[in-house]
Amino acid sequence: MESLLCDEIWLQKEEELKNDVENSCFFKSKEDCEEAFEILLNKEISYMPKIGYVKFIKENCFIENARFKAIHWLIKSQRRWNLSFGTVFGAASYLDQFISLNKCQGWKYWMFELLSIACLSVASKFHETSPPQLLELQMEGVGHLFESTTIQRMELTLLETLGWRLNSTTPYSYIELFQWSINSLKSVNDLLLRILLDAKFLEFRPCVIAQSVVTCISEDLSLLIDDSCFNNFTRLIPQDQKDDISKCQRMMINKQFLINEFQELIITSGVFNYGPPSPVTVLTMDQHDLCDIPQGDINYISNANKRKRER
Repeated sequence: MESLLCDEIWLQKEEELKNDVENSCFFKSKEDCEEAFEILLNKEISYMPKIGYVKFIKENCFIENARFKAIHWLIKSQRRWNLSFGTVFGAASYLDQFISLNKCQGWKYWMFELLSIACLSVASKFHETSPPQLLELQMEGVGHLFESTTIQRMELTLLETLGWRLNSTTPYSYIELFQWSINSLKSVNDLLLRILLDAKFLEFRPCVIAQSVVTCISEDLSLLIDDSCFNNFTRLIPQDQKDDISKCQRMMINKQFLINEFQELIITSGVFNYGPPSPVTVLTMDQHDLCDIPQGDINYISNANKRKRER
């Protein structure tokens, strides 16, 4: 079986990446960018987890570990299927919003796996033109394979919990808005993904995280901003968030360590290769059985949401 696998890496040159970014950008003027930026600012709070979510995560080691594994799998799947960064950040946003609303008390790991698959599936349908099939999403990194009907029931539960509101504002939303004016975009995205794994940064608004990441990368890697539009980023952030920017940057005080640690994660786990080992259709022995979760277990998740709303 091992002889069937190879370690090829699908590479994209920095110049090609920058050309793709420029061709995909919708906003070319400073005025358009600032207008879009204000729209993101006005709606970002409504897509954040509930107040106290970070404290809840830190006080529940099982849920914190389950969240970390889920985010790690989302990032791995993003590279495996060449999904957009918007997809993985959207899926992570759905995951955190759901956990903050549902609390997920008494859950088992397979429930978090099912939720993660549902989040990525919904985000892929929202952001991608050709989203992966449900079975394809489960080819690697999960301990169970779920029937499509089971995942679809979980998707419906997720959508009902989120109130069918899927256009989340995330830190990447701001980077995406100004990406055409940023050199070394890959370094910014890599650090954003590294921070996405750490739940403690969820106490900050997305605009604060985005500004802090750009500042950190600018200082560490001599990142240059090509356009004055992004240089006015800080000016557009509400005044009451300026202290949070300083706090967020202090949490990234050892910025070079964060970058090195993230690169180590790339090397050791193979998460961030631009393509999967081949062949992609080979399943390991412990993944050959499809799991059809009883309706009662899905009802357990759904009823917990209903009880929460009734309170």
